[in-house]
Amino acid sequence: MFLNCPYDREFQERFDALVFAAVACGFIPRSALESGTVAEPRMARIVQALFESKYSIHDLSRCTGEGDRNTARFNMPLELGIAMARRYLAKRRADRHDWLVLVPEHHPYQTFVSDLAGYDPVCYDGSLRGLVRAVLGWLVTREDAVATPDPQQVLEALPRFAAALARLRDRWGPSPPWFEIVLAARKTARRIVRG
Repeated sequence: MFLNCPYDREFQERFDALVFAAVACGFIPRSALESGTVAEPRMARIVQALFESKYSIHDLSRCTGEGDRNTARFNMPLELGIAMARRYLAKRRADRHDWLVLVPEHHPYQTFVSDLAGYDPVCYDGSLRGLVRAVLGWLVTREDAVATPDPQQVLEALPRFAAALARLRDRWGPSPPWFEIVLAARKTARRIVRG
């Protein structure tokens, strides 16, 4: 499952929640952050991870003007376009890529990506709770979901996952290896299933 969202400090808590929610439902999260291969362009890593994933989640919350120059970041809509193309390039129905688009309530996404008007992006209130509810509402309905935790279970487990991530960052610095992050999520998610 490819995760397409901002990777900065302001979004970190929500990104961690996306990773954990995906793992809690039995998926393996993928992102541009997973590869230590810096000799390959980021776009090549993104396309490879996206094309190797059956599902993807795209958060378009940062596609608004920011800073003194009021510039917007359009990486997320670009990657959503790649996911849409991947869906239509599949020859067999079973190989089609399925994706979820997330937007905050009252988000003006239709002004910069009006072609999404025919789809139903999922709105959330910008809170961590709202994000987890929106994402799990979609994840648990995917045919490959091996677990179906409810939002409250995931929200209650997030502090344990955050503590595991803090320990990883103490050992590795701000960017631990991706497999270590996924492994920490798996260990934490196992406790949800067992209670």
